[in-house]
Amino acid sequence: MMENRSRFQAALFRPVIADGDSSWAFVLLPKDASAKLPRRGRTTVAGTINGHGFQATLEPDGKLSHWLRVSKELQEAAGIAVGDTLSLEIQAVGKEPEPEVPPDLAEALAANPEAHRIWQATTTIARVDWIHWITSAKQSKTRAKRINDACNMLAEGKKRVCCFDPSGFYSKALRAPERE
Repeated sequence: MMENRSRFQAALFRPVIADGDSSWAFVLLPKDASAKLPRRGRTTVAGTINGHGFQATLEPDGKLSHWLRVSKELQEAAGIAVGDTLSLEIQAVGKEPEPEVPPDLAEALAANPEAHRIWQATTTIARVDWIHWITSAKQSKTRAKRINDACNMLAEGKKRVCCFDPSGFYSKALRAPERE
């Protein structure tokens, strides 16, 4: 493993969720562990939870740190439960994996050949940021506008989303879930 590896302990929390989905939990990363990562925005890490290996994409918490969504499957595989104190070891992956393009964005890109061409010419990290900007919209109307704006900006040759703080720190648009 590389030098940017972090070892720490953290509690596993249940999020307060309006729809009542309690199938997942989360961990807040300590600031010093997050500081070793290459970016304040979405970052994919590999590591262990209580010795069980995993790979996941961390989300920004809006405070220049990150949080980790822990699926029900990972909880079961690692033998952990909400309220437990976990031993974690993480480090950023060597190459960020290609993000899954949401169907509505894929459809819009397919309908705009120039935007699609520029999309293909961007970096993986830029595509992660474009997708994060779009999917972080809280309303479907805002999401639709962002998809349209993204296609227009890409068609104009812009390879990076210009109006999005991927850390959430300056805009306060992103944050960790509230805990029960």
